[in-house]
Amino acid sequence: MNRIVAISSKLKYVGILGLPMFFSDGVIWKYLWLFWLFAFVEIFASLSLFRQSLLQLFGIPYIYLSHGFKLPDQHSYQPGVRYSLPFSGRWTVINGGLDKASSHSWGIPTQRYAYDFFILDENNQSCTGDKTVLQNYYCYGREVLAPADGVVVEAKDTYKDSRTFGNGSVDRTTKDIRGNYIVIRHAKKEYSFIAHLLPESIKVKGGQQVKRGEVIAQCGNSGNTSEPHIHFQIQDGRSFLASAGLPITFEGIEAKPAKNYDKFDPRPVPVYEPTEYESITIQRGLWVENKE
Repeated sequence: MNRIVAISSKLKYVGILGLPMFFSDGVIWKYLWLFWLFAFVEIFASLSLFRQSLLQLFGIPYIYLSHGFKLPDQHSYQPGVRYSLPFSGRWTVINGGLDKASSHSWGIPTQRYAYDFFILDENNQSCTGDKTVLQNYYCYGREVLAPADGVVVEAKDTYKDSRTFGNGSVDRTTKDIRGNYIVIRHAKKEYSFIAHLLPESIKVKGGQQVKRGEVIAQCGNSGNTSEPHIHFQIQDGRSFLASAGLPITFEGIEAKPAKNYDKFDPRPVPVYEPTEYESITIQRGLWVENKE
């Protein structure tokens, strides 16, 4: 199915060659224009994912309107909670930061200040051996921790792991962008959201109290992801589609530039200015870990 959808996603663009049909009566242009119908193969292959993408799109103006077109940022928002990293050991920040250049997804308000965390080895590789085997990824199956005290408001654990192809592409048969996930309320209008969790690994349920550092799940590859990792964000509501993302302030963690990071990610890395304060922020291209 993935191969069929991948081919269809390319064939649909042949329809561009049919644009002359609006200026000419030539039958060939009409046939070429029909190639746009291949787009429906993508849609029907994962109708639920298409629906969720539309809802996410419609959620963007709602978020702006509900916040009076003034979204929280690092200057205007004062965090109610300072967070630990949702894992133990040293991981690498692959996506995420506080500005447009380093942001996970600046145009999507909910994920504006989100982070993606991977484990990389000394050669800046995220796995060993065959990249299509999930168990070969260093972070796969690793414990996921509660980033602060709070109450679980939602936990989803019904999606299987998505396939990984080892070339950065995603499994087009994915049913949910988030895959398996947990939402925890830490303070008024502060909720953590952790996604792409391992199927049947979630150890908490709605209404349950959790403590900072408590094991709540394992890292997997469920959802819209090219390989196993942890997606982590803080938002001002429980809804993944209708909440504004919040800048995250961490405490009790160590952060430093990852050596030879460009071997894994060729994108320019923002300059990191370490701080002597206990509370810090992080960005793409850093090694990070909780202090012992």
